[in-house]
Amino acid sequence: MVFRDYSLSKILRQRNHTSDYVVPACMAVLLMFSVAFIFSAQSFIADDIPLMRQFWVKQIMYYALGIVVYLLLSYFDYNWLFKNAHLIYIAFLLPLLPLVLKEVFGVPVPFVQSRYNATRWIDFGFFSIQPSDFAKIGTCVMASSMFARNKLGTFKENFLFWIKLALVYLIPIFLIFLQPDLGSSLVFYPMIFSMLYISGLPKRFFLTMFAVFAIIVSLVVFDIYGYYNYLKENNLTARDSASQNAYGSSGKWNLPMKDYQRNRILAFVCPDVVDKNGTEVTWNQRQSLISVGSGGVFGKGFTEGTQARLGYLPSSVAYNDFIFSVVAEESGFAGGCIVIVLLGTIVVYGCVRAAQLSRDRFGQFMCIGIASILLTHTFINVGMTIGIMPITGLPLPMLSYGGTFALTCCILLGIVQSVFRYRRKFEE
Repeated sequence: MVFRDYSLSKILRQRNHTSDYVVPACMAVLLMFSVAFIFSAQSFIADDIPLMRQFWVKQIMYYALGIVVYLLLSYFDYNWLFKNAHLIYIAFLLPLLPLVLKEVFGVPVPFVQSRYNATRWIDFGFFSIQPSDFAKIGTCVMASSMFARNKLGTFKENFLFWIKLALVYLIPIFLIFLQPDLGSSLVFYPMIFSMLYISGLPKRFFLTMFAVFAIIVSLVVFDIYGYYNYLKENNLTARDSASQNAYGSSGKWNLPMKDYQRNRILAFVCPDVVDKNGTEVTWNQRQSLISVGSGGVFGKGFTEGTQARLGYLPSSVAYNDFIFSVVAEESGFAGGCIVIVLLGTIVVYGCVRAAQLSRDRFGQFMCIGIASILLTHTFINVGMTIGIMPITGLPLPMLSYGGTFALTCCILLGIVQSVFRYRRKFEE
């Protein structure tokens, strides 16, 4: 495989006019859904907020920028990413460092902001960014370039490659976990697994990975069980423990997690034990289940949902993490299915199909990695709104409010469009 001439003029001149129009069409419908239901989720307080500060207006501006970035990336030969993978990886991971400095070491870093017991945002006043979303892009690009440059043989033959690959993934996972942001750190595992799966490794490798995964899950279970006993022994509520991070600072053996993260897991496993009255850590998920269940087949109608409007589904989460609950209540099972089908089309028809049609390894790994990112976000977000996954705070692609994630989705799908567009421009 030969890559050559990455000049801007060459990139633009060589573009292949064959484009995928299905994914942009799905994106357009989802964007309309996003703006409409963010407006609906906030409509009951809209009179108290200036127009330009309302979330649905901001979402339009975020996606206007995202569409521009999407179009630019779709016309650039994606092998520019291959050539500059190291620089992209470093550039997208550097913003994680000031967050860790403030959260872990207490360094007063300018613009770094803490919200909801975590330090995940860099706030510039008129807009803020969440660097963990950009880290997913950088890691996907870097890992794809490594797989494309190396032909995998036995573990001994490629020992140095495996060490480098592990570091590429573990560095962002570690930095994001320290913020702490357990949900975002979970996205990296399906990404690496999907890339390893298409690399053609033997079955015993995946059996070993499954054994490691089982050990990690066992450690988490052991930690949660210890936390549960700690609450009983000290007669603490889940809310009291979370506010003090009591178990995390108790000196007992435990994983480096915050107590509010343990509460989310415990609330999923045994909600009636950790929150008997359903008024504390399980509140959001219980209200989400009511929202989804009360929507019926065709919903209550646009802006007619009562859970968000009456404040049962808190306004702080209805427009972002639980936007699917608003969609399901107001447009019903039918509307929820439309959203899932559109996202599934983007993942399967868009990303996976582009990977199959790509004639180089870098494009294949990039598209599969992007598919895993979008699929993980979708599965976990929808799953937590219907009670089959614990609450992790992962947004729903193309629907949840948020400038950084909106831009991230457009960047990822712009790369997929570039892979599709330039799939015939390689010399093997």
